[in-house]
Amino acid sequence: MPKRSRRLLRGTGLLCALVLGASACGGSDDDNSSQKPVGSADLQAALEKGGTVTVWAWEPTLKQVEADFEKKYPKVDIKLVNAGTNNDQYKALQNAISAKKGVPDVAQIEYYALGQYALTKSVTDLTPFGADKLGDSYSPGPWNSVKSGDGVYGLPMDSGPMALFYNKKVFDKYEIAVPTTWDEYVEAGRELHEANPKAYITSDVGDAGLTTSLLWQAGSRPYEVDGTKVGIDFTDAGARKYTDTWQELIDEKLVAPVVGWSDDWYKGLSDGTIATLPIGAWMPANFASGVKGAAGDWRVAPLPQWTKGAGASAENGGSSLALPALGKNKELAYAFIEYANSGDGVQTRIKGGAFPATTKDLKSKAFQDTEFPYFGGQKANKIFAESAANVPADWKYLPYQVYANSIFNDTVGKAYVSRTPLAKGIESWQEASVKYGTEQGFTVEK
Repeated sequence: MPKRSRRLLRGTGLLCALVLGASACGGSDDDNSSQKPVGSADLQAALEKGGTVTVWAWEPTLKQVEADFEKKYPKVDIKLVNAGTNNDQYKALQNAISAKKGVPDVAQIEYYALGQYALTKSVTDLTPFGADKLGDSYSPGPWNSVKSGDGVYGLPMDSGPMALFYNKKVFDKYEIAVPTTWDEYVEAGRELHEANPKAYITSDVGDAGLTTSLLWQAGSRPYEVDGTKVGIDFTDAGARKYTDTWQELIDEKLVAPVVGWSDDWYKGLSDGTIATLPIGAWMPANFASGVKGAAGDWRVAPLPQWTKGAGASAENGGSSLALPALGKNKELAYAFIEYANSGDGVQTRIKGGAFPATTKDLKSKAFQDTEFPYFGGQKANKIFAESAANVPADWKYLPYQVYANSIFNDTVGKAYVSRTPLAKGIESWQEASVKYGTEQGFTVEK
């Protein structure tokens, strides 16, 4: 997964004023549910006829997939376009959909953002192509994220099962045990900061993705979604576990006030002043490219648990490839995403450093026995694969999660820069999300 952009998408354009109905969003004039089944013979015929497929994506391993696909199917021309990372692309995509002009045939859409496109029928239901039969091919977190109701609105491209990346050199130096629970994590933070006041257990200035992932792992299910009926409630026991524990880290100043992906962040990971990262399994490539000086210092451990002896995990990041409803060449477009995300393209992407969502690859001996020189030869994929298998599949995102995440720092973020309790910040986030959803035509309960 590429470096995350912290630029936020404001405004309400993405939901296209749902009160006006899905047609106001520039969706296809055809009802996806009435589309005739598309069999393998239809796909093969389309590939033999050929044509052009425009793909908007920022994921770097797709470049080789493009080349391989065109070599295998010489009459097909894949035009891979980087229209910007996540929010920048979403804005460009929505502008194209609204104008009904320049819409790509395939678009990379992160799991947390896919729901709003599915709800407004801006992406194609892939069930007529047989995508619903692929459920067992993917790990539970990503597969659940591409489904909405009875439809499948994308094929999982990668996944981000969480693990704890920790600086073994630092932990060994101060004789700190690797934490297996979040209570132990807080205690490790205390020991580290006491031994070296310039060192912190992690960095955090407020991150919506990390927060929702840890809530997911803690058993919180703040969002309920049934079409345009939405429930938002951050008062459950899982949410309290998270806020109580993270409040200790904030109050005792055990987390570095460093923005993720900044120069200071990379410096902290390099010099050991940021000692751990709870993050998705796509992170190793970022360590290897951005934290070169600490090669050999870092290791991977299972994500700490909220209850001792448990094994729950969560997803952090990951994307699908979807077919915008206004895109052309649907058969060719589906053939490409099936190749990239379910066929031969998966191995190509794994070799390029991507983390798969396919269970076959996650379970393979070759994958699990891969040694990571950066992590001292550790076979970290075994930890990542176990994490992927332990992700509960019942998590839901809001159908306007892009907007909700964009206001996170205006609400929850205040807990990091003022005396606002984290639980109060979460409450403000809930209220703002309810208000926005109501304004957009959703029936919102809290």
